[in-house]
This record gives sequence, C-alpha cells and structure tokens, in this order.
Amino acid sequence: MDPSNTLTLSNGFAPRPSGVENSRTEVEKKPASPDKFPSRAPQSSLLWRLAREPLLHFLLIGLALFLSFGRGASDETDARRIVVSQAQLELLSQQFATTWHRQPTDQERSHLAETYVHDEILYREGRLLGLDRDDPVIKRRVRQKLELMAEEISGGEIPSDAELATYLQANQSTFTRPALVTFEQIFLGSEGSDGIDRRLAAARVAAEHGRSPETFGQPTLLPPREDMASVDLVAKRFGGPFAAQLETVPLDQWTGPVVSGFGVHLVRVRELVPAALPSLKDVRSLVTGRWESERRTRALEEHYRRLRQGYQVTIETMQPVGPLQ
Repeated sequence: MDPSNTLTLSNGFAPRPSGVENSRTEVEKKPASPDKFPSRAPQSSLLWRLAREPLLHFLLIGLALFLSFGRGASDETDARRIVVSQAQLELLSQQFATTWHRQPTDQERSHLAETYVHDEILYREGRLLGLDRDDPVIKRRVRQKLELMAEEISGGEIPSDAELATYLQANQSTFTRPALVTFEQIFLGSEGSDGIDRRLAAARVAAEHGRSPETFGQPTLLPPREDMASVDLVAKRFGGPFAAQLETVPLDQWTGPVVSGFGVHLVRVRELVPAALPSLKDVRSLVTGRWESERRTRALEEHYRRLRQGYQVTIETMQPVGPLQ
C-alpha cells in the first residue's frame, strides 16, 4: 500500500466505526484519485495561523529582549573591567626608575599596580558623572596630547645641507652674530647738569694733548672698560643709541660726547669686530633646531586646517550691552 495514500486518507476522513472492515479494505486497495490529495493551501494556512499565534509573538519579543540585555550587560561588564597589562606594568616601573634611579621592588611594583587601579577607577567614575566635560584644564591637556601626536606623526624628516643653507640665507637677521667691541668710557654727568659742558671741553683738550681725561670723570657704578662685549649687551647696559655710536667712532681716539641713558660720556673704542653671518658649519645645530621648530609649527597648522574643514562653526555676534541702570 502506498504510504502517501494512507496518510492522505487518515487526514481526510473521519474515524470509522467498528465493524466496517470490508469497506476499509476496499478503500485501501483502491488508489486514491488525484483530487483527494491535499493541496499546498492547508500548509500556507498553517503558517498563517502560526504567524498570528500570540504565544509565538511573546517568544520572539522575549528573545529580542534577551539579546539586547545581553549586549548591554557585556558593555557594562567591559566598562567595569580593569586589566593592568604587562606593558603597563613595565611603563610604571620605568617611571619609578626615572624618578628614584633604581628598579622597584616586588612590593613597590604591586603598590604601583594598585595605585594605577585606584586612579583608573576614580577617573572612570568621574567620567560617568560628566566631570571631564567643560573643564579647561582637561581640554588643554587633551589638546596638547593631540598636538604632540600630530607633531610626532609628521616628524622624522631630516633636512639636507642644501635645505639648511637655504634656510640660513633666508633668515640672516636671526643668525647674524652682533658686533663685538672693546671700549673705555668716562662718565661726565647727566645731560644738562651744571658744568657738564665745561668738563666735556676740558676732557677733550686733555685727550688731544695726550693727557688722561679720567680726572674729569664723575663717580659712577658703570664699568670703565668692556672687553669684546656684544653690542647687544652694551645696548642693554647703556642704551641702544650709545651702542650704535660705538660702531661709528674712530678707533683708539677719545670721542665725545656720546650720550647714554645715564648721561654724557667720553669713549675710546679699542677694537671692533663687525657683525657677520656665520657659516653653516659653525651654527648647524642652531639652524637645525630653528628649521625643525618651524616645520613642527607648519605641521600643526596644516593638521588644524584639515580638522577645521570638517566642522561647521557658528560664532554668534555679541549683543551690545545697554547702559547701566
């Protein structure tokens, strides 16, 4: 007997009363006609009924809630997990050694790890409370770290000699060494003071006749002589106009009046080494440092420019403040 026929019949007819075995046998021997097979309509109907089953809906909602809760619990678990890695321990040990000039003991290493955990917990709890927001100190620190990262990423470029030479020539005013001067000075008094013209004239006459004009000088704490002093340093002590005049007066002659911020002087320049641009060999480290500094500055500016393009910034106009009531 064809099993498919049996299944079809069992599902398609009502239970038979007892005592009708002959008619059942007759039916089992007779092949079922094609129109007695159930079509796909009942199966679709079954799926439709399942889709409308409230119990199925309850199970699906429960499954979704379970998965969502599981993901949230996992995130919370990660936020509550602190791992002090071997690399972190080594970093803590290096910082300890830098400070104390020795390696930490096992007990000190354990204390370092516990201190790290202590700080990490307080930091995370503070973030949960939003204490890291709108804090200018934290903002400045984060900005500095980001800028440092940008500098390091853009670093590593070593300038060639040609680049350094070009940079040196383009920035002569930065690298030119000031003039050096050896001179003597006699302080005659403040401008406009009593007897200043008389003392000046007497001092010049004495100098012209080969006598020392020092006897006409006035007491002062200013040094009577400077040896190979930078003109810049002289300008700081006596004033810019005084230092500038030293570069123009004749050598080995008493000359005056030369006016400083203190008053009138008679000066004699013994030696003058003019200002000059040194060779790259003599100032290579200085030129390299300046070149590197400018490169980092340009890198930071370019980094910020790219970041700035990704933001839409609105700066509102400040409203005028009315008169005080």
